[in-house]
Amino acid sequence: MRQSPTILKTELLAESSHFQIEALHLQFSNGQRRVYERLRGTGYRSVLLVAMPDPAHVLMVREYAVGVEGTILGLPKGGADTGESYLEAAQRELGEEVGLRAARLTELGELTLAPGHLCHRCRVVLAEQLSPCNNDGGDEPEPLECVTVPLAEVPALVARGELHEARAIAALFMAMGALAQRA
Repeated sequence: MRQSPTILKTELLAESSHFQIEALHLQFSNGQRRVYERLRGTGYRSVLLVAMPDPAHVLMVREYAVGVEGTILGLPKGGADTGESYLEAAQRELGEEVGLRAARLTELGELTLAPGHLCHRCRVVLAEQLSPCNNDGGDEPEPLECVTVPLAEVPALVARGELHEARAIAALFMAMGALAQRA
């Protein structure tokens, strides 16, 4: 079994309200030493929803993503408030982003994003048996465009480059696997 490196020292390089940049001084089992930088969150917990209005379709959203400075196609998502469970956060975000609530919520697992540099983890939740609810818009700066997509169309969306958000693609595969196990 591979041994984890020893953290010799951790330095805080910069900090904002959402992130900390840390330098970790590591020593590996073979004696090699390296300094790695990572972006560490400040306890932010998040959910990513695979919302299915029926067994053959998924709801996706188009929204502005500042990291790529453009509009992307992805899944409804958001943060879990302090004291809020992941399923409670999923239900709230589903209402805020697409104006629906789910009678059935299932946690599918956890995703990491660039774990060599980021400390972010995200819970994937399958939302089924959807019905309308009051949508107060939540904390979105503008209304999101909600798109109903056939699950069978997902590979073509990826191939055409219309769906390129890695977490969304992974979450869709997780949901398709869970649905196949049920069948």
